[in-house]
Amino acid sequence: MATDAKRELLRHTLATLAYRGAKTVHNAPASFAEFNGAGRTPAQILAHLGDLLEWALSMADGSRQWHDSNPLPWEQERARFFAALKKFDDYLASEQPLQAPIDRLFQGPVADALTHVGQLAMLRRLAGAPIVGENYFVADIAVGRVGAEQSPPKKPFA
Repeated sequence: MATDAKRELLRHTLATLAYRGAKTVHNAPASFAEFNGAGRTPAQILAHLGDLLEWALSMADGSRQWHDSNPLPWEQERARFFAALKKFDDYLASEQPLQAPIDRLFQGPVADALTHVGQLAMLRRLAGAPIVGENYFVADIAVGRVGAEQSPPKKPFA
């Protein structure tokens, strides 16, 4: 199969989402999941992230299913987020045809997921447990690396 540049860019976007998401949910204090500082709790946002990624896969494979999940305990929801990322990335890496346009997959569920990871980062700061900022331009982000284990920052901000 010839490499599809748009498909590869979407996979790179998922790797970026995994990298940024991992930094945001890693070592969050136990109380963070239920922090009530601005609308939805972090646990509700993380559940929504899992829903978005599962929906993206269902759009890609043509099954078109949406679920509005109640949050699981934080560590289970965290695992669900990365599992959903992996399933979607695995599908994009396969030779299976896409049943939805790539630009729509990006502009809908994937862009929404990026927004919500940013919300979690902001809520970490509001909850008194900020993540360390870094220069994401030089971050070690690789297509296919969509799990919770990510490279350490190359240029963290002091």
